[in-house]
Amino acid sequence: MRVSVYLNGLWLVVCLGLVAFEPVPLYAADDGSKAYPPEAEALYLSRLEALFGGRSGNIGGYSYDPLEDIAGTDSFQPLDSGPDGITIRKAAIDTAESFAGERNSQAFMVWHKGKLIRETYFEDNTADTLVVGRSLAKPVTVIAIGRAIAEGYIGSLDQPISDFITEWKGTDRENMLVRHVLDMRTGFLRQGMAREAESILNRSYLHPHHADIIINEYPLTHKPGERYAYSNATSDMVAPLIERATGVRYSEWVSEQVLKPLGAKGGEVWLNRPGGTVHSGCCIMLPADSFMRLGLLSYFEGLWDGKRLLPEGYVTESKTVTPQNPYTGMGLYVPGPYVERRGAGNPDIANLQSTLHSEPYLANDLYLYDGNSNQVVYIVPSQELVILRVGNAPPRDKPWDNVFLPNTIMRGIVRAPGETAPTPQPAS
Repeated sequence: MRVSVYLNGLWLVVCLGLVAFEPVPLYAADDGSKAYPPEAEALYLSRLEALFGGRSGNIGGYSYDPLEDIAGTDSFQPLDSGPDGITIRKAAIDTAESFAGERNSQAFMVWHKGKLIRETYFEDNTADTLVVGRSLAKPVTVIAIGRAIAEGYIGSLDQPISDFITEWKGTDRENMLVRHVLDMRTGFLRQGMAREAESILNRSYLHPHHADIIINEYPLTHKPGERYAYSNATSDMVAPLIERATGVRYSEWVSEQVLKPLGAKGGEVWLNRPGGTVHSGCCIMLPADSFMRLGLLSYFEGLWDGKRLLPEGYVTESKTVTPQNPYTGMGLYVPGPYVERRGAGNPDIANLQSTLHSEPYLANDLYLYDGNSNQVVYIVPSQELVILRVGNAPPRDKPWDNVFLPNTIMRGIVRAPGETAPTPQPAS
């Protein structure tokens, strides 16, 4: 474990490699209610002040602290590579790379027809630089759950979470399903902005017992499955779910069941406190190549080097939208009906942030992982194409266009005589 690092936007004991769960360390307050220890509340308030009080930090005013290592492979082998300009015209890749490079990118990668044909790192970044994944952590949770289903620890996406989070038996959360934490239909209060110390949005994010607060206090605004509402609290439920289902710490599960089988490098992830619970909904830091491999695992429908890592049909399930949101599946986004700007929130409300889509995507089977500050992995099965851009938020005078990279590169694909272009996203 290490201490340091970054923050973005918004009691377990390890014994002999297994996770033993102790009761939440509550004490009796003056009014007779139960509360967290004073030192935990003091740490929470100091984090809140750092986030909103204007102190310096790598992201916002607060730094991820503490961190836990997530081990990767011991025998890293680069992805197969080939020359660019053969299957995709070099000028198109150069144009896309320049677009990324002018927008505070750390890395840009293009994989086509089985080969990595462009891998670029900007400024002082290298292949070993840990990228703050922000919401690229959410597709990691989807893969982590898929591995738990494949290994028999979770029965299916439609198993009630209360089978593992037993505190929810007999409550309004009893019928919440595993899939609901992946497709954002838990019914939890949606993500929002608040500065008050008493806000559940802040306590469920910054408190050193954030997972216990989500389990015991986070409000439902709708019945599970009834409403799409984007929230970090929803994805942060994956860590305690995995740990209770498997008996393994979330960081160890991701290491042994996700990264190492992909031959991927490891990194770090934010904990709520030393020895505590991982923030699974954000705050994982991995090299760009590791995020690329997550996209490739999805492209290969859950197979890697001939071994099935995800249940058959699981990737198809992850790309299937719900009646509540035509733009999202499980941890990913699909084209859906074309609109010029859209955000991560429910499309029937005004999103706090929205991203430009200057034209329809040129392939309607495209889907993408998309995190804050435009951390994107585009996957286009019909074109045998995966594109990655990771980095920091673009400067204000160079806004991000979410279709520019894939459309520019698809326009540069060298097609055989008679080969047709893909079916584009409908314009309306």
